[in-house]
Amino acid sequence: MEFLKNLIEYYDELYPVSKGQKDFFNNLFTSYKMPTRFLGIGCGTGSFEHDLALLGHDVTGTDTSAEMLESANRRRRMPNTAIRFFLMSTVEMTRFLGSSFYNCIACLNSKIILIHDQTLLRKFFFDCKSLLSENGTLVLQLGNFTLLEDTNTFTLPVQKSIRASLHSTLEETEDEKYLLTQTIDRGDNRFLPILDKAPIQPITPDIINTYAKEAGFSTITYYNGWTQEPFTGEDANIVCLLS
Repeated sequence: MEFLKNLIEYYDELYPVSKGQKDFFNNLFTSYKMPTRFLGIGCGTGSFEHDLALLGHDVTGTDTSAEMLESANRRRRMPNTAIRFFLMSTVEMTRFLGSSFYNCIACLNSKIILIHDQTLLRKFFFDCKSLLSENGTLVLQLGNFTLLEDTNTFTLPVQKSIRASLHSTLEETEDEKYLLTQTIDRGDNRFLPILDKAPIQPITPDIINTYAKEAGFSTITYYNGWTQEPFTGEDANIVCLLS
């Protein structure tokens, strides 16, 4: 079960939009004419999407959580900004969004691992390629799951803010599938549930390379974060650019 309503109050603290992230996308967007047409998949509360819209870009955000999108829409108070949010899964993208329209598509904060079905994951890469304009870019940000210990249960790094911390545990089942459990500790010894054994797919560079090439992406570049330093394979985080 999902209890994402427990996460909304702390979402922007636990998934902050860093200066490095802003600089990364500002630099990327210089390759396109203004306004850059941006699609954020798994946008959450829409903080980053609103930052981009305020800079004059044309922004679309999607998420599968109605509660998250309610929070995102409450931010829409600035006039003359091109931004909209849709309750939508990755399976539905090509049905409702414009083909060859977006200059940049981004799926950040390891949201891609929630596409736990191999067929749907492969479809995700094909659909992103279909939605991208000529010379468009897909940006993925996720943890480095090649570092997972060879055990049936492992704990991912804790994400912390001043008020709360997000704890994540992966459990491997007998049929070699993975379940993610997440809780929030507010510092009062009361853990609030976020995800309870939600199926996920720990995605590695090898998986990305295979599905991206099948979908027609010709250039795949890995960094260890928004600073664009080369990915060594031992880094905790991955930023991947596909075009």
